Amino acid sequence: MDSFEFNKIAGWLLAAALSILGISIGTHMAFRPVKPEKPSYVVEGVVAEADPAAPAAPAVADKPIAFYLASADVAKGEAVFKKCGACHNAEKGGTNGIGPNLYGIVGNVHDHMPGFSYSDALMAMKGKPWNFDELNAWLTSPKAYAAGTKMAFGGISKPEDRAAVIAYLNSKSDKPLPMPAVPADAAPAAAPAEAAPAK
Repeated sequence: MDSFEFNKIAGWLLAAALSILGISIGTHMAFRPVKPEKPSYVVEGVVAEADPAAPAAPAVADKPIAFYLASADVAKGEAVFKKCGACHNAEKGGTNGIGPNLYGIVGNVHDHMPGFSYSDALMAMKGKPWNFDELNAWLTSPKAYAAGTKMAFGGISKPEDRAAVIAYLNSKSDKPLPMPAVPADAAPAAAPAEAAPAK
């Protein structure tokens, strides 16, 4: 191949590369991608990146779980529990799955299922009862509650959903526990009385 033929091929390749680059830049300018302010859907378990320029949001203290249990809906809890159903059973006499059977768990001890292979993290709490607060802490984040747990579930972020699941699990027992009293400082404030009309 002589140098003229080589230069001709190299020229065509260079022209093709420049054309592709020009088309890419042109389409990017014509159809500029814009990130939406609000995502169109939310992926569970993914933490959104904080905008460093935005002011920090004030920390909102969560109310005690007793506040949410006062209005917890067992039917909603059953629906939320379906995401737990891949690993857990809550029926009387049901078999263990990847996780232990949860029938009668509320008020029972952490190692309530004989023969189940609990993680070392939970066996360190052997004999400790699953009261409402303990279940709430566990359902918020199992890994934060018991570092080293085998449970891969990320937790339930909404306190209303956690309360509904706890109420559902409480109903799955021969002796369901009475719901705890709402602490006075967490009770909803009474609506202000309407002012009497001026005469």
